[in-house]
Amino acid sequence: MAAVLVCSTPVIGHINPMVAVAQGLVDRGHDVRFLTGRRFEDRVVGAGASFVPLPVEADFDDTKIDESFPGRVGLKGPKGIRYDLREVFMRPGKAQYEAVQQVIAARPVDVVLAEPLFMGASLLLAGDQPGRPVVINCGILPLSLASKDTAPFGLGIRPMPGPVGRIRNRVLQFVSERVVFAPVQKYADDVARATTGATLPTFFMDWPRAADHLVQFTVPEFEYPRPDLPDTVHFVGPVSQGGLRAGDAGAVFLPEWWDELDGDRPVIHVTQGTVANQDFDELVRPAIEGLAHDDVMVVVSTGGRPVEALEGPLPSNVRVSSYLPYDELLPKTDVLVTNGGYGGVHFALRHGVPLVVAGETEDKTEVSARVAWSGAGINLRTKRAKPDAVAKAVREVLGTPSYREASQRIGASIRESPGVDGLADLVESLYGPGSFR
Repeated sequence: MAAVLVCSTPVIGHINPMVAVAQGLVDRGHDVRFLTGRRFEDRVVGAGASFVPLPVEADFDDTKIDESFPGRVGLKGPKGIRYDLREVFMRPGKAQYEAVQQVIAARPVDVVLAEPLFMGASLLLAGDQPGRPVVINCGILPLSLASKDTAPFGLGIRPMPGPVGRIRNRVLQFVSERVVFAPVQKYADDVARATTGATLPTFFMDWPRAADHLVQFTVPEFEYPRPDLPDTVHFVGPVSQGGLRAGDAGAVFLPEWWDELDGDRPVIHVTQGTVANQDFDELVRPAIEGLAHDDVMVVVSTGGRPVEALEGPLPSNVRVSSYLPYDELLPKTDVLVTNGGYGGVHFALRHGVPLVVAGETEDKTEVSARVAWSGAGINLRTKRAKPDAVAKAVREVLGTPSYREASQRIGASIRESPGVDGLADLVESLYGPGSFR
């Protein structure tokens, strides 16, 4: 039995997959402690792990992000990204690191599992820290490792083969590291130096490269090829978070209109997920308006918000529910229209459902780019979609078999992948009476 510490920033999109990781390790008999925000205690305990609260200075409510970080209000583009990286994710790093050390001091830890934006884990890798636990990065976001064959993470730029592409990537990487994010790197190194006496071992966005292992929760078919990928990277497929794609809602009852999905009309599922769903005018409303006169059934999930939040009259071909069980919905779905959450996209791919994606926040730019690159769908390249653009894309996906074929090909690989069991296998292959290393 390994003593495992799971670490996550208090953000629902990060908590969900990491709770699934914790549950999988608990089910395999490991001693699991989970360090995160206080509002997720019940979720952690429900997975069978021991809850450890983050200190106040590292805890916040991601549903009230602008209240917690008022300085981010009104910032857009690189300024907004730099602010979030520094204030939301970098600044708590010292407190996170100290909390990790307190957990280790209370009872030794064999393995620390952390998602990419839990910067306290990156500080474990700064300098020479004898006797530290093995650090495994959990790839719950698209793979961010820099490569000569990919553009820098966050730009949503697809690979360009050949020498020209490599020159482009090298120039963009230089600009990203030395210009756009240079202030963030300096701040991250300052935090690391003040905390550990050493700077970060890599560019801050590339810290998973320095981890002992990186377990990426996708399949190679949905990730850009990188011939220079280190052998510490393991593709295990997505984590299984159950059939409900909206967090903890308890039992979900099928709506009274459910049998209508078995008719002759194609089913188009539309969702903005459970986080970026405060403004339905970004994607849900445009999809409803654009498809109002098409011979399709439009099924909308409000991601946990009340159905009444979708104000105004709805076209006759629209059905709405707060939560929907994906394991039952997706086999009936012909196209998923989404803002590109990593977990939701993988649910669709698992079921061979092609996609139309429109997302530009968090990691959604990179997810959307991979949907288009893989051939599994169309990227609208916007956060705020137009009704005509959504409708045109849905019609193209419905009328072009290659999109579904690509999604089915990726889905077959996902269904064959081990998911969390692959991570547990790695932990057990490393764990022994002596050092992991």
